[in-house]
Amino acid sequence: MSRPIKLFYATDIHGSERCFRKFINAGQFYGADVLIMGGDVTGKMIVPIVEETAGHFVAEIFGRTRRFGEDELPKIQKLVGDAGNYAARMQPDELEELHADPAKVQAAFKKLMSETVTRWLDFAEERLAGTQIVCLVSPGNDDQPFIDDLLSSSDRVINPEGRVVVLPGDLELVSLGFSNRTPWDSPRELDEPELLARIDKIADQVTRPDRTIFNLHVPPKDSSLDEAIILNADLSPVIRNGSAVVGGVGSTAVRDAIERHQPLLGLHGHIHESRGLAKVGRTTVFNPGSEYSDGVLRGLIVTVEAGKGIRGHQFVAG
Repeated sequence: MSRPIKLFYATDIHGSERCFRKFINAGQFYGADVLIMGGDVTGKMIVPIVEETAGHFVAEIFGRTRRFGEDELPKIQKLVGDAGNYAARMQPDELEELHADPAKVQAAFKKLMSETVTRWLDFAEERLAGTQIVCLVSPGNDDQPFIDDLLSSSDRVINPEGRVVVLPGDLELVSLGFSNRTPWDSPRELDEPELLARIDKIADQVTRPDRTIFNLHVPPKDSSLDEAIILNADLSPVIRNGSAVVGGVGSTAVRDAIERHQPLLGLHGHIHESRGLAKVGRTTVFNPGSEYSDGVLRGLIVTVEAGKGIRGHQFVAG
């Protein structure tokens, strides 16, 4: 006989050290059976910390030039990491090499992302040891493809991307981190027909749609979970009557898939400012939002029971 299962869901932490640690600790704090990270795990920016002279550093931190000594270095590195950026200590000539060679920038990004994700997985394994908490960490559209192998390397953390994972309580999780096309040309984007085909390929494998959770990074189109400022091709906002135009930028493929498969619930992110819940047919869909750059973890606690539906939910932040 199945029992109610408490899920904790968060998404779009974009490299924030503080948010990932809060995510892992949320399992025991909230008494969750399952932790689900919904994608966009890695960061977007390297912050060079340049050693001008022995033990003396300079860095651009949040648009401000800061100079500091060796004693402040750990604090600065933590400040950078908690905001979702990668602090990289280097010499002036190394910074010049990065400026001159984009390939070296990409190599540095890959190294820093890999080191961070590996450290996070070690942290998760340590904190979750001895518990029955199931932990899943999905990639999102902003995550480079090589991250998948890292996320799949843990004995404790599950990478659910592109497949069905059976959860406690006879629940089935369908996960896909790809998005529809965006103005940023991120690593995992598809045209709507191909996105729908990928979702359907996974969803067709479930045994009971009424016991299925869709963990799809992008929200359904025009669901109120996907409202953002509409951008021009040059990334400037579309202006109408003196104001920026806001509209639904989610996926028609995700909406179509939910309407046809009618899972128990949908978990989504991608649009940081559209926290909330909505209905797509019989399915309740959620987006907890994101404030990763402030070190705030926005999350969703939802209790579900196979065959009986959603028993309760709560949006939380910490």
